[in-house]
Amino acid sequence: MYDVIIAGGGPTGSMLAGELRLHGVHVLVLEKEAEPAKYVRGLGMHVRSIEIMDQRGLLERFLAHGQEYPLHGFFAGIAKPSPDGLDTAHSYVLGIPQTITDRLLAEHATEVGTKIRRGCELVGLSQDDHGVTAELADGTRLRARYLVGCDGGRSTVRKLLGVAFPGEPSTIDMLLGELEVTAPPETVAEVVAEIRKTNRLVGAGPVGDGLYHVVVPAAAVAEDRSVPPTIDEIRQQLRVFVGTDFGVHSPRWLSRFGNATRLAERYRVGRVLLAGDAAHIHPPMGGQGLNLGVQDAFNLGWKLAAELAGWAPEGLLDSYQAERHPVAAAVLDNTRVQMELLSTEPGPQAVRRLVSELMDFEEVNRYLIEKMTAIDIRYDFGEGHDLLGRRLRDVTVKQGRLYELMRGGRGLLLDQTGLLSVAGWADRVDHVVDASEKLDVPAVLLRPDGHVAWVGDDQQDLLSRLPRWFGAAVG
Repeated sequence: MYDVIIAGGGPTGSMLAGELRLHGVHVLVLEKEAEPAKYVRGLGMHVRSIEIMDQRGLLERFLAHGQEYPLHGFFAGIAKPSPDGLDTAHSYVLGIPQTITDRLLAEHATEVGTKIRRGCELVGLSQDDHGVTAELADGTRLRARYLVGCDGGRSTVRKLLGVAFPGEPSTIDMLLGELEVTAPPETVAEVVAEIRKTNRLVGAGPVGDGLYHVVVPAAAVAEDRSVPPTIDEIRQQLRVFVGTDFGVHSPRWLSRFGNATRLAERYRVGRVLLAGDAAHIHPPMGGQGLNLGVQDAFNLGWKLAAELAGWAPEGLLDSYQAERHPVAAAVLDNTRVQMELLSTEPGPQAVRRLVSELMDFEEVNRYLIEKMTAIDIRYDFGEGHDLLGRRLRDVTVKQGRLYELMRGGRGLLLDQTGLLSVAGWADRVDHVVDASEKLDVPAVLLRPDGHVAWVGDDQQDLLSRLPRWFGAAVG
């Protein structure tokens, strides 16, 4: 019997597996595809996800395969300068194809002891008070204490649970692919730059190896979006929107996506949970989808591990939905706004001009950048210090860097007073007596996901807060 079965081996599933393995959880990942996807769904990683990789010691791997870009032009493609002094040590977007992100996260999960089975499709499940039974397409039955559906927007797990997925169906389809072109690079760049002055839904840019990443609106909404387009469809739509097809040929892959926007009503049914696209889908505006799923996994992993270890306080596992459902709802809303601002109709274009003017105010620009990059998130931990509920940026301490001290996936008390104690919770919380010029509070208690659970210098106040996130004291 496994501790956790994860259905879906994409970035959310692999990230969750790695988080669970930090705590010794016995994990099996089931991925229905026999081989990793060759097509690129996402093209980048935002600030909060970059911070997460740093907190787990994975960032150097990603930096070696990516390119750092300034933080501008991500809200509906409206280009404004990056705001100064963002509350992060990683003030950039990391351009990296999702195929590489998938591979790096899967490699990490395997390195820390995750078992990944490809070509294994989950087709049924049932649960009782002690665990979940997963049925595979070949008739195999597997048993686990918990199961997490990270199996994408068409999630089988979500459907088997009967969880409602309300929202809006797709009203526009986009065709995309990686193809070769015969037109000179300077011609492609010049034509696309001119078209994108009035239509941000069209794009074509080099991705290396002589290939171009091409995106263009489809002629109609497809009944079955899983059926890839043909190269003739892409040629036809390029001619419609651009006036030329650039001589596209020899596609590496072709796909389609829509602007459907949906959010699962529940993230948990008994011993089965949902994460990533299985819980929420939205248009890819601003490149937030992969990041949202990785951050779901980062929030869920330590909580599920605590439940399995037996020390989780009441309600800890349910706080996953309480915290992440509103975050997803906010992302869905900002992608809805961006889709409206990308419309070529006169009304939305007038709103776009107004939003662009408002973004000239630094605070508006900063607000939107923080929203897109997920560094604005503040979970509701009740009344208290302004840091409470927020993730703490990486800061330098005498022993090195804060994020380097968090790589074990445990809670951490950063104590600048030297007078506090986590006796009774030392098996779950590290106590670091150190100082940072960047931290102007006496001490902070951080959850394993880096969010601030307590601020202060009073031992009794700390003792009242520790059980909420780390269970009862021992010893």
